[in-house]
Amino acid sequence: MENEMMGAVQWLLMTLALPTVGLPAIFLIALVSATLLPLGSEPAVFAYLKLSPDMFWAAVLVATAGNTIGGVVSYYMGYWAKKGVDHWKKTHQATDGQNTTASVQQRRLRQQKLGGTHFRKLAVYLRKMGPWALLFSWLPIVGDPLCSVAGWMKLRLLPCVFYMAIGKFARYVVMTAVLLRLF
Repeated sequence: MENEMMGAVQWLLMTLALPTVGLPAIFLIALVSATLLPLGSEPAVFAYLKLSPDMFWAAVLVATAGNTIGGVVSYYMGYWAKKGVDHWKKTHQATDGQNTTASVQQRRLRQQKLGGTHFRKLAVYLRKMGPWALLFSWLPIVGDPLCSVAGWMKLRLLPCVFYMAIGKFARYVVMTAVLLRLF
């Protein structure tokens, strides 16, 4: 499965070669990299800007739009996962109404399996900060799950998108400018 996924990503990158496609390639790569797939969009933005330095703001805005939409996809993945878990809980409750010790223990085990320690830490952080926390959705490793946890917690979508976009825009401006200065 992993080889097939890497082959598909490789095919996508070859199809969207920067000199021939340009900004649409930046958009798609930024969108895919904002989901839970391990792909970075900064090298693509940097490569495009090395070819067309006068397109700095256009590339940053397109990458920000793609990455933000990818964050919204992650948000909805969390949202629908929560709906699925809630539905599963509702349909799999004990119908006899008895709360035996064994059924209470089974319920606790199921709850522990549904959320790992990282997920719970992100949920506590999001509960404190609210949509403001999504300013950090650009961070590696925690950024994409942060968007998913926001959806899981059913935070309001528009403020989440607003703060996602601000954080991602700032990241692209700073990282791209630094890379262009260094190289």
